[in-house]
Order: sequence, then structure tokens, then C-alpha cells
Amino acid sequence: MRRSHILSLAMLLGITLVPRPGLAASAERPNILWLVAEDFGPHLGCYGTQQVWTPNIDKLAAEGVRYTRAYTTAPVCSVSRSAFMTGMYQTTIGAHNHRSHRDDGYRLPPGVRIAPAWFRDAGYFTANVRTFPAGANVTGSGKTDWNFTTEGKPFDSGRWEDLKSNQPFIAQVNFKETHRAFVSPRRADPAKVVIPPYYPDHPVTREDYAKYLDAATELDEKVGRILQQLDADGLASRTIVVFTSDHGEAHVRGKQFCYEEGLHVPLIVRWPASLPAPAHYRTGAVDDRLVAAIDLLPTLLDVAAGQKKPAGMQGQVFLGDRAEAARRYVFGARDRCDETVFRFRTVRDARYRYIRNFMPERPFLQANDYKERSYPVWNLIKELAAQGKLTPSQAVLAAPTMPPEEFYDLESDPHEIHNLVDSRDPANQTALKRLRAELEHWIEESNDQGRTPEPAAVAAAKGATKPATKANRKKAAK
Repeated sequence: MRRSHILSLAMLLGITLVPRPGLAASAERPNILWLVAEDFGPHLGCYGTQQVWTPNIDKLAAEGVRYTRAYTTAPVCSVSRSAFMTGMYQTTIGAHNHRSHRDDGYRLPPGVRIAPAWFRDAGYFTANVRTFPAGANVTGSGKTDWNFTTEGKPFDSGRWEDLKSNQPFIAQVNFKETHRAFVSPRRADPAKVVIPPYYPDHPVTREDYAKYLDAATELDEKVGRILQQLDADGLASRTIVVFTSDHGEAHVRGKQFCYEEGLHVPLIVRWPASLPAPAHYRTGAVDDRLVAAIDLLPTLLDVAAGQKKPAGMQGQVFLGDRAEAARRYVFGARDRCDETVFRFRTVRDARYRYIRNFMPERPFLQANDYKERSYPVWNLIKELAAQGKLTPSQAVLAAPTMPPEEFYDLESDPHEIHNLVDSRDPANQTALKRLRAELEHWIEESNDQGRTPEPAAVAAAKGATKPATKANRKKAAK
């Protein structure tokens, strides 16, 4: 990041050292168990999905609060994780290109820190759990995948066994079951799964979607084992449990794209029964407020550690006495992913989504080694397009260019297949102008680093100038 950008970022953040309020005794502060799935949308029984069996997560939702409008700020793992682990938009902190800054020593801007650092200062033990007691029959992936280098060891431990003697703790467990390739035991019936209308209703699509739901079923089993271990260790009554995902599902129109399928994630928060619940929390509730993944860090710091949101942190507190006004908008962004360069920005409110595509001359199915290798429906769409066998809503995915703007009424069109940019309805045009202005304001106010193209040398090193060939596929990031 150029020095001018760092200086403007510091001004944007208003970086100051905020004195922490007096912390309660360790025994009064709850532990936090933060469960993060990979590449997973809200496809659980409690969200109404068919052909998936998720009794453990459904029970967690019944005992906590289930959020219906939770969104990540990016539709790909390294970028999204860089955001929600700092409480900052990835576009503000220079972490917006997928798997960037892995070998250049890039550090976060002054005043921006990862969640473990904030909690460690508040007296918390931190863990990214990989290993569990033998009887638990589960492991965590230990994934971090951040687009920056941290100072020192980010977590205190990777072992579940270290938690009980080191309270209060914040422990993250990452799951890989719902990341491709899907290899879970078969249970879902391909003939009974519900296929979105923008995908061809074809045996290949049904088989692929069924495998994804089977992965969700296996994910639930592992979450259940961890919750059982939490209870067996006597920790459940003093531990906040959060379940969410790093971004939406790994399907053609999901991962790496700024539609609902790419950004909409499950979010469940269960407060420990032995402690007074915070404001805006009600056991068994369904909460329709807009929530961004970057809101989790400031919220947990506030309601668990008793710390006010750090100055400049962009996430918003949504629980407790210091909860901020409910969001009117959530924002998202996608930049380079692997060798494939796009730039999308999006905003949605309670009803509409607006997407701005800054490279409309490029096709939706722009060459991408990872997707060509791992997504059977990606290749199926190309084949059916050549045969003229796609419906109009499906053919959009195979078009040679993309619209510069997209605008959807999610109330009447939850699948985002009717682009209303050219609608003559005055209500649609009023909403479009409002969201367009909000997105432009956010880009400016948040100091969107994506306005400056990634250096050509860096892009080339990541494969951005290489064609999608079998020889290059070995180098594609998964």
C-alpha cells in the first residue's frame, strides 16, 4: 500500500488508543466458541432447506438467535476472513485481492488488529482449535488464510484440551466439509433437491447439489460432537456459541460472485444460560436485521469482554446496551480471485440488491482454473450453451459480457434473475438511484483500495496474465 494510502487510511480510521473500561473478574466474562464453516450458505433445516439433516445446528438455533440476513463482505475465503477477523472492510485495509500479500511481509495498517490480539489484551486465552480429545472424533482445519502478515503467534493454542484451564477463552473452530471437493457420505436424493432456476435442471447439477447438501449434513454431525464436548467439559453454561460461514456456497453463481448465493451466510448466536442475556437477544428468536460478518468482532468484544468498539473499527455492535442502530445497508466486494480479474461492488438493503460491475466487457465464465477443474456445472453450462439448451435466465451465465449494473427486488425475485436497471417503474428507479448513491458514498468513505489496480507484476505472479490451461491448473489456488 502506498504511503499516501496509509496516511489517508489512518485519517479515515481516526486511530487513537481507547482506554479500556474496567474489566469484570474473569469468572464473570463468558467464553466464546466461534464455529466457522467454509463455502456455506444458509442451507440448514432451521433455514428451511430440504434434503439436508442438521439436528445439532437446528437445536443450537432453537436455543439461541437465528439471523436471516447475515452477509459477508466478500464471496471468497481469504478476503472475507481478512475482513471479519479485523472488523474492517477488506477494501479499506488492502486485503481485497484473493490470496495476496503472502510473501511480501504486508502488515495491517496502524490501529487495525486481528480478533485474538484484541481479546488477548482483554485477558482472554485465544485458540484456533485443530485437535480434540480422542473420543470427540473430530478435528478442526485450523484455517486462517489472511491477506496480511501478523506480528508474532496469532493464537495461544490449537488444542481443545487447553481451554478449560485457561478461561475466559475465545476459541475458533474451522470446518472444511462444505469446501469442494464434496466427499461426504451420500444421503440426499438428487431427484428431490431444489435447484435454483439460474442453473440447468440436469442430472449433473442435481448430483452436484446433492453432494453439497451431504457435506452440510456431515458438517452438522461434527458441530454436534464439538457441542457435546463443550457440555462434557462443563463449559457450555459459560460459553457464547457462534455458528457462521466464511462466505456463500461454492456453486457457479455463489463463491467469488456478489449475489445472494455468494454473500448470504447462516448466523446463529447462543448466549450461555447461566449469564444474563444482553439487550437485543431473546432465546429462540429469529432476527431479520441486516448484519455484516465484520460486526461479529466488535459485538463480541463488547458483550463478552466488556470493551467498547475500538476507534475506527468499521463493524457495528448489534447486541448489548451499546448496540448501534440497525444497519440499513450491507456492502460487499470482489476483486482478483486466483488468475481471474474482476471488480464488483454491491449494496443491499432490506429489499433490494444493487451490483456495479467495473469490468463488464468480461464474461461471467471468465477462465478460472479452479472452477473449471472443480465445478462440474461450470463446464455443463458452457456445453449446454453451445447446444442452445439453456433458458434465458441460465443463458445469462454464458453470455460474452456482463451488465455494468444489476438491480434486483429480492422480495419478488429472491433468485436475482430479473435485472430491473431499465425498469420504468418509478419505485424501482427511486430505489435504484438511492442504492447507487449509497454504494458510491461507501466506496469513497471507506477509501476503497480497489480503485487502484493491483500492480501488474503482482497480478502476473498470481497467474492473472496466464491462460487457463491444464499446465496452469496445478498452480491455481483452491
